[in-house]
This record gives sequence, C-alpha cells and structure tokens, in this order.
Amino acid sequence: MSARYARRADPHMRLCFLNPFGTPAYDQLIREVLEPTLRTGTSLEIRHLDTRPENIDYFAAKHLVETDIMKAGLQAERDGFDAFIIGCCYDPALTQTRELLSIPVVGPLEASTAFARPFGHRYAIVTDHHKAVPELEDRLRVYGQDANCRAVTSVGWFVDKMILDTAAVAEDAYQASRKVMAETGAETVIIGCTIVSACFEKAALTDPRLQQLSVINPNLIAVKQAEVLAELAAQGQYRISRTAYYQPLSAHDPAQDEELRTVLTTAASPGTEASE
Repeated sequence: MSARYARRADPHMRLCFLNPFGTPAYDQLIREVLEPTLRTGTSLEIRHLDTRPENIDYFAAKHLVETDIMKAGLQAERDGFDAFIIGCCYDPALTQTRELLSIPVVGPLEASTAFARPFGHRYAIVTDHHKAVPELEDRLRVYGQDANCRAVTSVGWFVDKMILDTAAVAEDAYQASRKVMAETGAETVIIGCTIVSACFEKAALTDPRLQQLSVINPNLIAVKQAEVLAELAAQGQYRISRTAYYQPLSAHDPAQDEELRTVLTTAASPGTEASE
C-alpha cells in the first residue's frame, strides 16, 4: 500500500468540536445530540474556550475571542485531530484558522449553506436574536449563498439563557421556522445558531412535530463535512488551494510566520476538554 493511502487501513477518525464560549455550559448538550450521529470509527471530542469574554454576540468581544479560537485550532492540530470544527454559526476565525492549519477546518454556517440545496431549493435561516441577523446576512454574501435565502430571522434568545430552558428554545425555534416558511415560501430552514439547533434536536428526539419539519442542523452538517474532509485528507484528496485566499504567511515570509505561530502558541491553549 502506498503512503498516500496508508490511512485507509485505519478507519479511526478524531474530530475536535470547539464551543467558542468561555464556559463548559453547552458541552454536554452538544455531545448528546452529536454522538449518536457519528460514523463507526469516528470519535468526537468537545472542547470549549477557557477565556473571557464569554459572550461573542458583540463584535468587539468576538474579535478578541477569535485569537483564542486560532490558538485552540493549533492545539487541536498538535493533539493529532483529523479535523477542527468551530461550533458557532458566526463561523468566527474560520478563514484565519483555515489559513493556519493543515487539517480541515469547518464552520457550521458555511457548511450548512453549501449543503442546503439537497433539502430544498429556497431556504431561510432562524438564528438566536436580533444582533445575529445582520451578521449572518453579511456572512451569506461573503459565501455567495444569499441568492436562494429568503429570510434571516430570530427566536429572540441570547445564548447564555438558552441552557436554562432548552425545551422553550426548541418550541420557539419550531414556531419561528414554521412562520418564516409560510411567509416567504422557504422550503427548508437552517437553524443558524448551534445552541438553538442543539435545543431543537434534543426536543425532536421525542416530539414528532419537530421531526416532520424540514430543518438543517448546522452542528450535524459541520461534523459530517469534517468527516468527509478528514477522509479525503487521509486519502491525499483534500487539496486546499494555498495560492491566494488560504495562502499561509510562510509562503511570503517564513520568519514572520514563525513569529506569528510563536505568539499564538506561547500562552497555554485556551481549548479545554469537556468533562464527561
């Protein structure tokens, strides 16, 4: 067997899912809804940031947290993971981390919008609160995925309150999804907050109403894209272009790249494993 395909003999795949919030509060919820969906041989480790600010719904705070996401991504690569998932639909630091890492890096919104068409021709996004709506609209334009998006709306919850009543969040997401589909003609809905989606999927395990609605779970889509890209990488088929958009600093100035990586790795990694 050639070295190019040597990994095929080992079906085990390790994925790192980072909750980019400075709290472990959401780790168990994400684990509950994702672990049953994994392929045989795939292991998923949930990590969170151990930094402040905890809330990344505001641009200044998110900008600070993005540095710690890059640090956590570099740590995940050093720890031997096959792919790194940034568990927030803002896709914070996605481009920067993808530029830095050799392993695949996945953002839930990018993955979900790219995969929406098999679920329905026209889609809508139901996010968490009013602050996120324009942010996701901007993301759609960057990704070139806005043409078939009929609306971006919200359920009116901030992330730090969701864990206190996941059933209420799920019900609000269900009602908001039905409403936007009826009003806009959207055929499917991306529940475009990872925590809102996790609340919805947890409730859907026992609620047939939720099971019948065409929704896209960005947590699941991100994990499935990570599995596919990691498998492609193992086969030598993940040939990310490094000529322009994702060209690393090392291609321009290796000394500056080394300096950058030193800055991002000298401090202890903010990525913290979730407790079982």
